Amino acid sequence: MDIVVLVKQVPDSGSERNLDPADNTVARGSADNVVNEIDEYAIEEALQLKAAHGGEVTVLTVGPESAADAIRKALSMGADRAVHVADDAIHGACAVQTSAILAAALSQMSFDIVLCGAESTDGQLAVMPALLAERLGVPQLSGARKLTVEGGVARVERQTDGGYWALEAPLPAIVSTWDTINEPRYPSFKGIMAAKKKPVEKKSLADLGIDPATVGLATATSQVLDFAGRPPKGAGVKVPDEGDGAAKLVDFLAAQKIV
Repeated sequence: MDIVVLVKQVPDSGSERNLDPADNTVARGSADNVVNEIDEYAIEEALQLKAAHGGEVTVLTVGPESAADAIRKALSMGADRAVHVADDAIHGACAVQTSAILAAALSQMSFDIVLCGAESTDGQLAVMPALLAERLGVPQLSGARKLTVEGGVARVERQTDGGYWALEAPLPAIVSTWDTINEPRYPSFKGIMAAKKKPVEKKSLADLGIDPATVGLATATSQVLDFAGRPPKGAGVKVPDEGDGAAKLVDFLAAQKIV
């Protein structure tokens, strides 16, 4: 089975994240960049599929040169090879443009199933599986908390607030996963050393047949026009209790429309 996992490098959600005032895009150069957390669950699911059915796991990412660190993490977990699309013209690309780039790269690859995290922690749009399915003309099964593949059919349990939906689709298909689907493995020392020798194919927009003028910040479908820093934390409001503290507290909560 040919399995492709989409991996994105994002600023660590546990550290300070900033926008670059020069163009209002994410300041990735100064950020503590990591693999998108939910993508690690997709990587683990891909490795489990390989263990069950055989085949190869390929990591695909679109991003700057620093995204090579995210690739190495996936390879150290056990993926076999990687494709890295890097081009200066991609800077500031929106989700629609990124989907066009990923679809072009996938069209040059062999795949039975494409796995990805349900959303990225920096964009939180959760639209990439649907965009890719539309561009590639294949079914998508989104929000999986469980995945099985048998007889050329993928079956998932889609997580919902009240339980799950049972869905299936013929392969090839795109499947997005939530963090309830498994527990990602930690890279072993052996895996980290082996990752250094695994092939990583670099591709540019020209290699994918994409006109640079159709992607990037200048032609993005969405842009950040302005931003401001988080306001400083106030000192708070003290409610002295002089026998009427409870009433004062209720009045304060009512003024804040909490009660």
